[in-house]
Amino acid sequence: MDEAESCRHSCGSSSLFFGPSEPLSDFFDGPETAIVKSTARTTLLTAEVPPSSALASGSSSSPSSSSSSSRSVVPLLSDCFPFLNILDLANHHLHGGHNPPPVQPLAHPPPAQLLSPPLGPNPNNGAGPSHHHHGMNALGPPLGGAPALLAGLVGVSDMSGPHLANPHHGHDLMSSCGVVGGSSSLISGANGGGLDGRPASPARLAYSSEKHTRSAFNELHAIRKHNDLCDVVIHVGNRKIYAHKVILAACSPYFRAMFTGELAESRQTEVTIRDVEETAMEILVDFCYSAKIVVEEANVQTLLPAACLLQLQEIQDVCCVFLKRQLDPSNCLGIRAFADTHACRELLRVADKFTYHNFQEVIEHEEFLLLPLSQLIEICSSDELNVRTEEQVYQAIMTWVKYNIVERRQHLPVILQHVRLPLLSPKFLVGTVGADVLIKSDEACRDLVDEAKNYLLLPQERPHMQGPRTRPRKPTRRGEVLFAVGGWCSGDAIASVERYDPQSGDWKMVAAMSKRRCGVGVAVLNDLLYAVGGHDGQSYLNSIERYDPQTNQWSADVAPTSSCRTSVGVAVLDGYLYAVGGQDGVSCLNHVERYDPKENKWNKVASMMTRRLGVAVAVLNGYLYAIGGSDGQCPLNTVERYDPRKNTWTAMAPMSTRRKHLGCAVFNNMIYAVGGRDDTTELSSAERYNPSTNTWSPIVAMMSRRSGVGLAVVNGQLYAVGGFDGTTYLKTIEVFDQDANNWKLCGSMNYRRLGGGVGVVRMPHTDSHFW
Repeated sequence: MDEAESCRHSCGSSSLFFGPSEPLSDFFDGPETAIVKSTARTTLLTAEVPPSSALASGSSSSPSSSSSSSRSVVPLLSDCFPFLNILDLANHHLHGGHNPPPVQPLAHPPPAQLLSPPLGPNPNNGAGPSHHHHGMNALGPPLGGAPALLAGLVGVSDMSGPHLANPHHGHDLMSSCGVVGGSSSLISGANGGGLDGRPASPARLAYSSEKHTRSAFNELHAIRKHNDLCDVVIHVGNRKIYAHKVILAACSPYFRAMFTGELAESRQTEVTIRDVEETAMEILVDFCYSAKIVVEEANVQTLLPAACLLQLQEIQDVCCVFLKRQLDPSNCLGIRAFADTHACRELLRVADKFTYHNFQEVIEHEEFLLLPLSQLIEICSSDELNVRTEEQVYQAIMTWVKYNIVERRQHLPVILQHVRLPLLSPKFLVGTVGADVLIKSDEACRDLVDEAKNYLLLPQERPHMQGPRTRPRKPTRRGEVLFAVGGWCSGDAIASVERYDPQSGDWKMVAAMSKRRCGVGVAVLNDLLYAVGGHDGQSYLNSIERYDPQTNQWSADVAPTSSCRTSVGVAVLDGYLYAVGGQDGVSCLNHVERYDPKENKWNKVASMMTRRLGVAVAVLNGYLYAIGGSDGQCPLNTVERYDPRKNTWTAMAPMSTRRKHLGCAVFNNMIYAVGGRDDTTELSSAERYNPSTNTWSPIVAMMSRRSGVGLAVVNGQLYAVGGFDGTTYLKTIEVFDQDANNWKLCGSMNYRRLGGGVGVVRMPHTDSHFW
């Protein structure tokens, strides 16, 4: 509010002007003082406090004047809000614009007197006004702030009408405020008790504001941006950063030690910080005020060191999370070194695991060739190294040595000790390792080769030759993990994705897609999960997203299909991703296209004989099957098969039941088709196709009806995921027990899903620890 504007608190026709400050009522509007606001305009003004002369004389024989009654409000307020210099202003107003005569403060009365009932009128009949002297109440010491004020509000209730009268003034301040029946509390009643006559307990209202801190810091941030009220300037490079010491000290242990200890900076208004990039420091100081930060590839390498210096652990963690998401075979060694330099233990652990598990790809990038000797030895000596054979390790270290053979050949004997030569095949050991010029020219290297030969040629001596070089590296167990992608839930398309680990039986949320997708087609190509088309709740999609389970990231750098498709069938055949049928919002589709990941391009192939939306697709024996669906008019039971060698479709035996939005998977060399919807209802029935006889036969029905169901085989078991039973969107899972010939429930997803896609990825069990 503009300082030239006067703010007023009005009580009927009487007013107290507080000059350039906020109106009195506004000071009770803060969330933490909401209890005061409800009684401020009545109970506060009725909490009459005896004037100073009355306290001195103990007289109680005549009514107090309105000036005394009005002035009694002011000491209470000045004690609650010592920053308001309103006492003199009030006295000035009540005495007609003339300053009252000064009064020396009295000796302090006993504290009990301050909250006692009125002791009587002022013998001077208002002629001796109270005076605030050096922050002290004219009635004695301050009442102790808001708690004392509240005690006065509720406790001072024995005040009757005569105390409010003032024959010497033409207007009664209390009556103009609408107070009836004297000065009794609005809550406790006229007699200070409840309706049953018992003493009333003090009224309270506890309140905690969720917005106060955020609002206050937003204002502090705005103040700082204008360089207002700042008490320190931080010099970083050529930049000056204005700030408040108390804010920096509260957020950063580094600044707390600087400004509250015995350092010279604690007494200075300007400090210089070196070895920090200036933009990074500006971002971190902004974060101290705003609690917001954007970490990106362009700033993470300067933000993390600066956050380490300022001991901002939260920002260090955010930077590490960002870097974990960026891990790639081409950069994992650089990120690992960065984490080691800045003591980011969790990032270091994750980078190491990523390197070990992707060693075969890591060695193809230049970062590997630039490794220091110590780190190369650390990697090659790890039992966790994921390699098909020890030959890969030998070839990797030789490539590293020959990258700078002049300087590195001297290290070969040391490095070769960490290659498990006894685990090489005899042919490779003799024909490749033993024949290498660098190995033959070094005696220590020859000795290591001879040791390996003895281990291979003398099996009876192996128990006596065990050591680090004869210990096999831990094989990396790879298992199949089921992913449930997108779908329809609670009246809208969703982007969420979750994974099911059959080993633990747990469903866990993973990174969501960038778009919501219902009716999405999902398939796995080269251990990457593809989400094709779908509907986002408003429009049909032709965009594609690709998920990497090792990094838990989706990317949209996949070429879109030639047309929008929802309720599309998707499958992988011969290294190509096929998109079959669906609908584009205008018509039901029969055209088919396939994606070449090497060229990042879609090409059309022969169209199906029948238009199909909600179609299921499966690949078996080198053929692509399109099963059921709807032609836009009614559900289908027909089946056709695509031959990629001839680029033709052929009709096959139909199913026994019409099905659209069914689930389909290949299990034990047969195609299983489950659930879906026929002309009238959702289905629980299931059947399977034998390609040898070109026939369909029924199998036991599922426990629930499921339309829009996902079907997948995980580690040799058939799972039916989610769907719609005609009433409820489902998140339950059923697994088919072939031996018992029945379906069993095996847990639930986190989200109900209709029309979501499912895909199965083979991945190391430890990959989930990356993220």
